[in-house]
Amino acid sequence: MDYWVQERLQCLQQAFDQKYCQGVEKISNIVAGRFQEGHTLLICGNGGSAADAQHIAAEFVGRFHIERPGLPAMALGTNTATLTAWSNDHEFETIFSRQVECFGKAGDMLWVLSTSGKSRNVIEALKVAKEKGLITIGMAGNNGGMMNNLVDYPLFVNEKNTPYIQEIHLITYHRICEQVENQLFAHHRLEKPLTVS
Repeated sequence: MDYWVQERLQCLQQAFDQKYCQGVEKISNIVAGRFQEGHTLLICGNGGSAADAQHIAAEFVGRFHIERPGLPAMALGTNTATLTAWSNDHEFETIFSRQVECFGKAGDMLWVLSTSGKSRNVIEALKVAKEKGLITIGMAGNNGGMMNNLVDYPLFVNEKNTPYIQEIHLITYHRICEQVENQLFAHHRLEKPLTVS
């Protein structure tokens, strides 16, 4: 057990180097600024990353620490009728890009998560986002994989173990959510204690 804990901590320490932490803070500022300008955040990923996308959206729409107005964030792929109809009639590779096409507007944000960095549907979503003038944020392992030239603001790590990458992602997006909330709603600091559900 001690070895397992030390291995996890070492992985996190290696991931959160100075460059990565600077990237986290920069992205926090970008997201806060875009929200302030009235833009929307779209988020997508597959499997565990799909759950992460929903988690991020929930933190922004609901709250992180501060009781405050909601922020416009939406996880793509949560409508099962849309997901299955489009996948059945067309192809799975464009399930996210189709939704970016429908909901994304110039100046909005697309935040993608992929542990491998090579999820085809995520890559296609990034391409459409670029065409439509959205800014793109990417989180991935494997040093970004195929996402390297498609992401404006990358948070890539040199890690290949999927659970380890997901743990890095969780801590990363919690920090971003916290920083965005602090920047936009410092005057709402009537906090409720964190609850366990």
